[in-house]
Amino acid sequence: MRFFRVRRRKENTHAMVVNRYLISVALLTTIACASTKGSSLPGSPNIILITLDTTRADRMGFLGSNRGLTPNLDALAKQSAIFTRAYSQFPLTPPSHATILSGTYPQFHHVNDMQMPLPVDAPYIPEILRAHGYHTAAFIGAIVLEPHAPYAPGFDRGFDTYDAGFHDDGPGADRFRTVQRRGAEVVAHALAWLNKHPKGPFFVWVHLYDAHDPYAPPEPYKTKYASTPYDGGIAYEDAVVGKFLRELKLRGLYNRAIMAVVADHGESLGAHGEDTHGVFLYDDTIRVPLLIKLPLTSANKPAADGPSNRIDNRVELVDIAPTLLQEAGIVVPEIMQGESLLGLIRQNREDGSPQDRWHDRPAYSESEYPYHFGWSALRSLRAEKYLYVQAPKRELYDDNSDPGAGHNLASSSPAVADTLDSRLEALRKKTTNLHDAPAATHDLAAQEKLGALGYMTSEMGAATPRQAGDPQAIDPKDRIEIANMIHQAELLQQDERSDESIALLEKIIAINPTAAFNNKLGTWLIRKQDYQRAIPALRHALEMDPESNGTLFLLGKALISTEDFSAAIPVLQSLVAKVPNAVEAHSFLELAYARTGRDSEAIAECETVLYYDPEDYGSYLILGQSLGRSGDNEGALQSLKKAVSLAPAAPVPHVWMAEVYDKLGQKTDAARERATARRLRSASVR
Repeated sequence: MRFFRVRRRKENTHAMVVNRYLISVALLTTIACASTKGSSLPGSPNIILITLDTTRADRMGFLGSNRGLTPNLDALAKQSAIFTRAYSQFPLTPPSHATILSGTYPQFHHVNDMQMPLPVDAPYIPEILRAHGYHTAAFIGAIVLEPHAPYAPGFDRGFDTYDAGFHDDGPGADRFRTVQRRGAEVVAHALAWLNKHPKGPFFVWVHLYDAHDPYAPPEPYKTKYASTPYDGGIAYEDAVVGKFLRELKLRGLYNRAIMAVVADHGESLGAHGEDTHGVFLYDDTIRVPLLIKLPLTSANKPAADGPSNRIDNRVELVDIAPTLLQEAGIVVPEIMQGESLLGLIRQNREDGSPQDRWHDRPAYSESEYPYHFGWSALRSLRAEKYLYVQAPKRELYDDNSDPGAGHNLASSSPAVADTLDSRLEALRKKTTNLHDAPAATHDLAAQEKLGALGYMTSEMGAATPRQAGDPQAIDPKDRIEIANMIHQAELLQQDERSDESIALLEKIIAINPTAAFNNKLGTWLIRKQDYQRAIPALRHALEMDPESNGTLFLLGKALISTEDFSAAIPVLQSLVAKVPNAVEAHSFLELAYARTGRDSEAIAECETVLYYDPEDYGSYLILGQSLGRSGDNEGALQSLKKAVSLAPAAPVPHVWMAEVYDKLGQKTDAARERATARRLRSASVR
C-alpha cells in the first residue's frame, strides 16, 4: 500500500495478467450470457437495491423498535419478506458492499479494508445484469465508495452510470458538498436517471449515508432529535426512502420491481466500549435490517405484517446477490458463495416452516480494520445458539440468554469454543480465494478525505501480527478506547481544530506508540508545515516499520521542506529503489541532487520524471540548470525553453537562460532574458 503518487508512462497501457482461474470464470460467464447478451429475458423485472449505511437493526419498527423512526420502511415491510436475523460479513462500508454485490465472502473478494480494489475475478451483479440486457446505475452517498483509485476502485464495473464524483477541499470544507451527499440529493439523482430510462429493465442501487457519524441530519430532524442525533439520521433516511418509493409508485415502477433494502452494517453507539464501528463483531454492528420485496403478484403478495413474511432463520448479506439473480430468471454463477433466499421466502409463506437446509445455518463475519491500530484482526461465527469470536482472548456467548454478549463463556465452555473455532476455520478454508489480493491504493489525499468521514487509514506493513487467534497479538478489547480517541482526533482535524487534534494524537501515541499513529502525526504536522516536529515522528514510525514506503516518502518530503537535502537523499533513494515509479520521490531527489551539486545524478532523476510525465515544468527547469553546470549549454537552453513554454509567466527559466547565454558569449541574448525576467517579476507583484 502506498501514500504517494506513482505513475506509468502516459503512452503505455496496463497489461492485465489473466490467470487460469480468471479465464475459467470468464468462459463460464460468456457461456451463461451468450444467448441473452444485449437483450433482456422475457418479462425481466426491474431490480432496486437500497443500502442504508451504518443502520442498526434495533431502530427499525418492523424489527420491534417503538421509537417511531421508520414509518416508510415499516410500510414497505408489510409487502416484503422480513429477515429478523440478517448478518453483515464486515462492519465497514466497502467490504460489506463488495459482499452484497458479489455474493462472495470477504476472504474471497479480498475487499477487507478501506481503499481495496474490487478484483476482476469476483462475480458482480451489475456486470451480470448488464450482460442480460439491463440498464445499470448506482447513486452513491459518500466518497468511501468513489469508484476511482484510491477509494473503491472497481466498484463501477458493470454500471452504465455510477453517480459519485466526490471531491475534497480540505479541512473545514462543507462535508455535504465534498465527501458526502444528503439522501435527498442521492434520490433526486436516481429519479432523474429513471426519468430517462422508464422502460427498463434496470438495476438501480441507491446508497444512503445519512446515519453515519458525525450524525448531522438536516432540519427538522436536527432539532427534533437533538438529544439523539443518530436517531435523527435514521428518521431522515426513512423519509428519503419514503419519497423514493412514492415516486416509484407514481411512475408505475413499484409493483413489478424486485427490491432489497439492507444495511451494510450497524453502529456500536458505545456498546462494548466502541463508539462507532469497524472493530467489533457484536450484534450492534453485525445484525442488520434486511427486507426483500418480490414483484407483487398474487403468488408473491404476503399477508400484511403476518407471520408469513417474517423469517427468523439466520441469513447473511452474501445471500442477496444470488437471490436477486434467481428472481430475475438468471442462472446464479457457481462461483457465488451465498445462497438464494427465494426458496426460504416461498416455503415460509406456503406452510410457515423453514427449509431444513436453513436450520441453524451459520453466519460468518470478520474485521481486519483493527490492524490499522496495530491490533489483531477479529473473526466470528454465529452457529447453534452461540456467538463465537476468534480473538487473542477468544469469546463465546449464548445468543438466546445473552443477546448483548455480556457474559463470556469461553473459559467455562472450552469444548464448545473449540468446536466453533474449528467450524469457523473450515468455513474460511472453503470460501477463501487463494489468489493474491490486488494491492491497495492508499495515498495522502485519500487518507485525508476518509479522515473527514472519521475513518482511520494507514499504510499497513508487515510488522504487526494480524492473525485473529494469535495470543501474542493485541486484543482490540484491551485497546478500544484508542480507536475512539483516533476517531475523535480525525474529526477535530477536519473541523480545523488542528492543535487539539495533534495534542490528542500525541496522547494516543504515549499510550499506544504504533508506526501508523506516528505516521499520522507526521502527516498532520506536515499539513501545518511544522516540518521540524514532523521529522522525529516520522523517524519513530520508520524505526517501528522500516518497510513503510509511505513513511519514507513523508520523511523525505519533510527533510526537503527543511532544506536538509543531504539527509533527504538516502531516504528517497531507499524509496525509489523499492518503488521505481514513485514520481514525486524522483521529483524530490532531482531537487536534492541539484541543491547539493550532484548534477549528473540530478540529470538522471529529471529524465526519469520526464519519462513518466513529459510535461513536468520543474524537471525541465532543474534539468536545464544541471546541464548548464555540466557544460552542456545547448541541452540546457533546450530544456529551459521547454520550461518557458510550460510556464510562460515564470521568471526563473529566463534568469537561468541568461546565465547560459553569458557562458556562450551571447550578451544580447543574455540581456534580453534578464529583461524578460525583470518584467515577469514586476507583473507578478502587481
